[in-house]
Amino acid sequence: MAQIEVVMPQMGESITEATIIQWSKQIGDTVEFEETLLEIATDKVDSEIPSPAQGVLIKTFFGADDVVNVGAVIGLISTEEVEEPSASTPTVIAASRAPQTEPNLNRTSESNAVAVPTMNVEKAARPSVSQRFYTPLVRSIAEKENIDIATLDTIPGTGNENRVTKKDILNFLANRNSPSTGISTPVVPAPITSTPQKQTIAAPKKVAQSISGDIEITEMDRTRRLIADHMVRSKQTAPHVTSFIEVDVTNLVNWRNKVKGGFKQQHQENITFTPIFIEAVVKAIKDFPMINVSVDGNNILVKKSINVGMATALPTGNLIVPVIKNADQLSLYGLTKQVNELANKARANQLKPYDIQGGTFTLTNVGTFGNVMGTPIINQPQVAIMSVGAIRKKPAVLETEYGDVIAVRQMMFLSLSYDHRVVDGMLGGSFLRRVGDYLEQFDDKQPI
Repeated sequence: MAQIEVVMPQMGESITEATIIQWSKQIGDTVEFEETLLEIATDKVDSEIPSPAQGVLIKTFFGADDVVNVGAVIGLISTEEVEEPSASTPTVIAASRAPQTEPNLNRTSESNAVAVPTMNVEKAARPSVSQRFYTPLVRSIAEKENIDIATLDTIPGTGNENRVTKKDILNFLANRNSPSTGISTPVVPAPITSTPQKQTIAAPKKVAQSISGDIEITEMDRTRRLIADHMVRSKQTAPHVTSFIEVDVTNLVNWRNKVKGGFKQQHQENITFTPIFIEAVVKAIKDFPMINVSVDGNNILVKKSINVGMATALPTGNLIVPVIKNADQLSLYGLTKQVNELANKARANQLKPYDIQGGTFTLTNVGTFGNVMGTPIINQPQVAIMSVGAIRKKPAVLETEYGDVIAVRQMMFLSLSYDHRVVDGMLGGSFLRRVGDYLEQFDDKQPI
């Protein structure tokens, strides 16, 4: 009987564990390939995990609210017909947070229970008791923000079966901190029970201020704390060096201005500068493959796939980096479609684990905010990140057959931060210059 292991997927370079919200299938259920098997949550996204194979779910090692390490086996799927498990067959194996150990085959209990390996898992904390279902992520945010269960019950949910999502609770927090609009939120009465229960009423959250009273102290939200930890760890891990060049992108700008209307009409996609920048980056990575690496101790891992991450600003002000997989295999239209799709999913908080994992190089556009250049921090475990600045009209010297002339050109700064452990100045500078060359040599006569 062939069995397929279901493992907890990698949720991104900085994510090492995830919480199981619920299993969509039960023991003995038939599952189709890529049919939703379970729902999981991290501090960044809530996601539905598809089945890796067609068959029957015969065992689950973790249950709802369990926190599981990435890569751990969470279930088994039989690819052949099997008998339905008996009622005595456990659907979830209880576990503790202790390191995984081998079962002691000589140890027996009074109930003759079968010994099982100890798995790495812990129960997510619950702030209180409620008749309403909340994901571990929502409960964690509520606990961090001192939201009692009675208040949590009043938040309207937009998720499946009116479930409160991360977006719902963040919107509630934003509205709670804004001036009152005079509209009251209906309060859901607590269920009546025969046994009186002691209720804890949370004190109103006070805004911390300095002694002088002229400074308001605001606590970082969960996403910002993760970003902060990731950035500090990157600086501590990699010695950063940043190189700069200025490039003439007049041909590129003129081409986009000329074709953007027809491109939208032909492909139903808005073409921005980002896919053009990514196309140039991919070409340069092929010329300098040692930019597309990571470091593991004293080993350099050269990546064969070119997966370009693009830093995207969220409505909350935080950043997330969705990844375009195998960017070297996509045409300009393919890159445009991927850029637009991932950017829209990021802003709508609909990114899946696959969308943010596996990046080998990152591009960030500080020009979006009107900045002319930046010194970005490397997105670990990558070894380089490129920043593109705002495109501005500037006088520049042009070499012509009649001599040098001064003309108004569209100019832009590029910067590259790289890990000096494995990327020296020659490699980093040559790579950046090659990207600039591809942008300056852009064919403004190419068809759409």
